[in-house]
Amino acid sequence: MPVQKIPQPPGARPRFFYGYIVAGAALFTMVINYGAYNSFGVFFESLLTDFNWNRATISGALSLSWIMQGVFSMIMGRLTDRVGPRIVLTICGSLIGLGYLLMSRIGAVWQLYLFYGVIIGSGMGGSWVPIVSTIARWFVKRRNLMTGIVLTGVSIGTLAAPPVVSRLISAYNWRISYLALGTVVLVAVVLVAQFLRRDPTRVKQRPYGESEGLKQGSVPETRPFSLREAVHTRQFWLASGMFFCFGFSVYTIMAHIVLDAGGLGISSVSAANILATIGGLSLAGRIVLGIAADRFGNRQVFIIGFILMAAALFWLVPNKEVWGLYLFAAVFGFAFGGCATSESPLVAGLFGLSSHGLILGVMNVVGFTLGAAIGPFVAGHIFDVTGSYQLAFIVSGALSVVGLILTALLSPTEKS
Repeated sequence: MPVQKIPQPPGARPRFFYGYIVAGAALFTMVINYGAYNSFGVFFESLLTDFNWNRATISGALSLSWIMQGVFSMIMGRLTDRVGPRIVLTICGSLIGLGYLLMSRIGAVWQLYLFYGVIIGSGMGGSWVPIVSTIARWFVKRRNLMTGIVLTGVSIGTLAAPPVVSRLISAYNWRISYLALGTVVLVAVVLVAQFLRRDPTRVKQRPYGESEGLKQGSVPETRPFSLREAVHTRQFWLASGMFFCFGFSVYTIMAHIVLDAGGLGISSVSAANILATIGGLSLAGRIVLGIAADRFGNRQVFIIGFILMAAALFWLVPNKEVWGLYLFAAVFGFAFGGCATSESPLVAGLFGLSSHGLILGVMNVVGFTLGAAIGPFVAGHIFDVTGSYQLAFIVSGALSVVGLILTALLSPTEKS
């Protein structure tokens, strides 16, 4: 359904643009959901110790959650196109909160896979696509910058949550920590979701900078594609391949970097701080590269991001020093933040906005989500077999190079 344009005569611009409320609510939701979700690695050691499960088994729950997240991102993306993000985020916040509350009671592998893999994974399916798709509808001018600002919520959450969770586990235990996470997510996300609206027509406004953006040429005049049309383009599959390489590399690191740091004799709290450093520098990447994307394009940002990610991952392979881990986290986090910010605007620029939520959701399934599901499991299996993460880091670095090649081959869709 195309976004309806609301004609407004000169001087009739509303005093306050509601899109800023939408962006603020989206930012807060990202902080809560991804702060909790990206703390998975902090709980890893406690689950290993208490249940004596191997790393591949525990990583499999994260992989399953990404599969469910991908499937539900298509459903929630389509639902967002139709009814808006308020209903979607209310449903998803309830699922995520319930999942963490149930995680505090697990005692068997099937419960880990059901509660974390299925319930939390399904809820997280509404945490990315509906939000970034909504921001794309509210902002024409400075779309990349506003997407980057909203997605700093992922960085802020990843910066703040792992150290807090690590201290909670140390002070109490992992079960109480999951109980606290569930309560915070359930209450906060459901409440804040009530401020979200699908697009400016719902409050009789128009997208920010609509006429200015088109005059300045800052937003390509891409004809709207349906999903059926999009999947028959070369660009759909090239971009999906880019997203796969990105997801594999990012969530291999997010799931296992704390354990890798622990293998160097670093304390659990300090190891969690390395994960937090990735989050902190990804915040800078989202803003700096978001501004760069508005000026130079999203494809160029992905080129920069893949170069930095590959360099950081190959640096990590022989590293045995704590300072080296922090240097890796800084470079990798900056690149991760910039690429994540450019995903949604890249899809909008290629295929338009009329089916943006659905197309982005499908591309996430065949791209980022599939990579994020496979990466942690493969890395855990490699460690179980070899006793080291080196080969996993080499594979991730190689896939970053593949992502760079695919990005270089990406061209704009034909306009008609």
